[in-house]
Amino acid sequence: MKQGPIRGKAEERQRRCPGESYTISDSVCKGRQRVNYPKCNVCLERVEPGNLTQSPQESKLSRDIFKSYDIRGKYPTELNETTARKIGASIAQFFKEEEPDVKNIVVGRDMRTSSRSLANALIEGLCTAGLNVVNLGVVSTEMMYFAVGHYQYDGGVMVTASHNPAEYNGFKICRKDAVPVGFETGIERISKLTSQYHPPRGEQLGKVILRDIFGDYKKYVLKFASNLRHLRIVVDAGNGMAGKTIPVVCAGLPMEIIPLYFELDGTFPNHEANPLKSENMVDLQKKVRETRSHLGVAFDGDADRCFFVDEMGRIIGGDIITALIAKQILEREKGATILYDLRSSWIVPEEIKASGGIPHRERVGHVYMKAAMREKKAVFGGELSGHYYFKNNYYSDSGMIAFLMVLEILSSKRVPFSNMVSPLKRYYSTGEINFKVEDADEKITEIAKKFSNGKVDYMDGVTVEYIDWWFNVRKSNTESLLRLNVEGKTQEIMEKGKKSLINIIQGKMV
Repeated sequence: MKQGPIRGKAEERQRRCPGESYTISDSVCKGRQRVNYPKCNVCLERVEPGNLTQSPQESKLSRDIFKSYDIRGKYPTELNETTARKIGASIAQFFKEEEPDVKNIVVGRDMRTSSRSLANALIEGLCTAGLNVVNLGVVSTEMMYFAVGHYQYDGGVMVTASHNPAEYNGFKICRKDAVPVGFETGIERISKLTSQYHPPRGEQLGKVILRDIFGDYKKYVLKFASNLRHLRIVVDAGNGMAGKTIPVVCAGLPMEIIPLYFELDGTFPNHEANPLKSENMVDLQKKVRETRSHLGVAFDGDADRCFFVDEMGRIIGGDIITALIAKQILEREKGATILYDLRSSWIVPEEIKASGGIPHRERVGHVYMKAAMREKKAVFGGELSGHYYFKNNYYSDSGMIAFLMVLEILSSKRVPFSNMVSPLKRYYSTGEINFKVEDADEKITEIAKKFSNGKVDYMDGVTVEYIDWWFNVRKSNTESLLRLNVEGKTQEIMEKGKKSLINIIQGKMV
C-alpha cells in the first residue's frame, strides 16, 4: 500500500476547524474525520489519508473572473474551492474597510453542481476573516437581496452563475440595504486583495447561522399582488431556482401552475436556463398553446429574471413588460420616475409620459440601474434582459415580483394577454443580436463614424438615433460579445438598418 510522506510533528502544517480558535495538526485532522467530527463536512482544509490539501500557491488566480457586475468563471479551471476561500476572506476584508462594524453576511447558493462546495469554501473564508455568516442554503438570488434588506444584515453573497452554462459559477455581492457591488465599487478591490498570498486572519473566527427565510419571503412578495383571479399559467423553471420558489410562493393562490423542468438540476439537461435565447423558449411556447393557458413565463437559472409569452405562445419583449408594469404603478403613484435601459423600445418612454410619469434612460446592467434608481428615487425600472427593479424591494430586481404584478394586471383587465400587449407593439425591433468580434472597441468606433450624421451618444457603447429608426451597439459586461439592437417605425426600415449594421460588424463591404 502506497503511503504519503512521513513528517515529524514539527513539520506538520497547522490548521483550524471552521469556527474554532485553536490550531490542530494534520494527524488530529485525520482523526476527527475518522469519527465524523461535525465540522468536517463543511471544511475544505481537511487532510485526506496520505495526502495534504493543495496549497493556495498551487491554484493560479485568473483576474478575468472579476467582472463588471460579479465574479464569474468556469469551474474548476478558473474558479475553484481554493480561490473561493481566498475570495471569501477578501470580501470580508473589503467589507471591513468600508464599514468597520460589519458583523453578519448572508450567503445563499443556487442548484449548480459546484455551488455547495464553493459556498462552503466562501463561508470558510468569511469566517476565517472574522465575520459571521447567515447561511440561507439553496435560494434564488433575489431571496439573498431580500434577506439582506429585510433583516438588515451587513451584506450578502450569492453563489451563482445566473444564466450561464453548467460549467460556470460565481459570486454576486451586495452591501447593506442590498446595494450592489460592481467592479468600480468593490470588485476591483476584492480582486487585488485576492491576489495577495496570505489574506489577513480575523482576531476571532466567525460563526455560521442557518436560516430558513421562505415563509417571510412569501409574505413579502405577495404584498405586490393582492387581487388575483384564477389563471392557468405555464412556468418554465429551466431546472433552476424557480423550481423551488414558485411552488412555495404560489401555494394557495387562485391559479393553476403547469410546471416545466422544475427539478433542480445544475447540469441543465433540457435547455440552458437563459430565456434571452429564443431556442430556450420553444418548449414553453408549445406547452402554452397545448394547454390553452392564459400565459407562460420562463425564469433564468437564479430566478432573478423572467420572460413572458402570451396565450398564443408569442414572446413578449422585456421592454413591453416594463411599459405594462410602469402603467400599473403610475396609476397609484402619479408623477413618479421610471427607469428603462437604453436598449428599450421607444414605446417605453412614450407610455411612461402618457401615464403621467417621468422616464429616465440608463445604461445596461443591474449595478448601474440600481444606482440610478436610488439617485433618481425611481419607483420602478426595467431592462430588455428581463430584470425588473422595485423601489419597495430595496431597489433590487425581482423576477417573482414582476411575475406576480403581471398576473395582477391580467386579472384586473379580464382580456387575453395578447389584447393588452398589441397596442404597445407600434414599432419593429430586432431584439438583441450577439456577435463575436476580435476588437469590439474598434468596431464600435467604426460604426459611430459610419453613422455620425444621426444623433449619437456614448452612454453605453454607441447609440445612434434618426427620425424613423435607431440602434445601439455595445460590449457585453458578462460575456466576450458585441450586442446589437435595432428598432424602426416600419419593418422595412428596421430590416434595412439591421442589414447595414451586420455587414459592418462582420466586415463585409457596404
